[in-house]
Amino acid sequence: MSDAIITFPIFGDGFMLDLPRYFTIFGFNIYYYGLFITAGYTLAGLYIIKRRELFGLTKDNILDLILIAIPCGLVGARIYYMLFNFNDFFAAGQWGNIIRFRDGGLAVYGGIIASGLVFILYSRFKKIQLGSLLDAAGFGLFIGQAVGRWGNFINREAYGVDTDLPWKMGLTTARGTEYVHPVFLYESLWNIAGLLVIHIFSKKSKTKYPGQYFLFYVAWYGLGRFMFEGLRTDSLMIWGTQLRASQWLAGLSFLVAIGILLFFHFKKREIEVIKVADNIDEADEDDLDEDMEDPDSEEELMKLDGAEKEEIEEENDDDDNKNDDNKKEED
Repeated sequence: MSDAIITFPIFGDGFMLDLPRYFTIFGFNIYYYGLFITAGYTLAGLYIIKRRELFGLTKDNILDLILIAIPCGLVGARIYYMLFNFNDFFAAGQWGNIIRFRDGGLAVYGGIIASGLVFILYSRFKKIQLGSLLDAAGFGLFIGQAVGRWGNFINREAYGVDTDLPWKMGLTTARGTEYVHPVFLYESLWNIAGLLVIHIFSKKSKTKYPGQYFLFYVAWYGLGRFMFEGLRTDSLMIWGTQLRASQWLAGLSFLVAIGILLFFHFKKREIEVIKVADNIDEADEDDLDEDMEDPDSEEELMKLDGAEKEEIEEENDDDDNKNDDNKKEED
């Protein structure tokens, strides 16, 4: 399908794309797939640099991570792909395929895992909070994958099973036209939506903690990938089974990330309730102390004591007068 003519019936019968996979400069083939990945990394880096204060990072930190994470991510993506296509790389006579990156064979989850390891090591070496580094990675991955998936479009890959939905994509070859799910488009739009949600949340919300944005990325992307992977026709399978490796990994990562997010959410609410209760108790104690220390209150108490003394003295005087009258009568 790599040379198929692309159509989208929703745009009319005249909409046809016969896109080359590469162009040549000085006899060297430049693949559009690589350009889209590069563009994704570049835009992600620019966004993170623009909002570096949110993550507590410097420009140097971000540039360091980009320079280190890109090659390591590509190697990780390659290793992940090879592990699930073992015979294509490690069988007799196939070892040379390992270094043929230009023939394709990268898997997103492998790149994410490798980049994550890089971030862990970098945080320890630079003594920077890991959660803040991962938060920056979450934003970057949303952008990078949203853009990078269009490289799959150019390569006529990452599409799904046959469909009659209005937004179906047509792939026309000498054998005819096949209408399929444009899964690359689903995933690109899903990542853009996730980026918008997390961008707005980071601007509006005051309930933030290190690692929160990355957990949101893992949950959001995991849910989307779990749904879309089931439509694809080129999934990597777990050895000896018909189970899609990335779909199971996506589902598991979604559940774990959601579980951690909910734990911290309710834990934070519990802490806030305790703080409110403590504040109320402290306020009550302060009121009591103020009442005890209030000079006006003391004066009132003294006045009351004085009034009681006067009443007692008056009663005593009355009693004395009565006694005097009684004596006179007796006399």
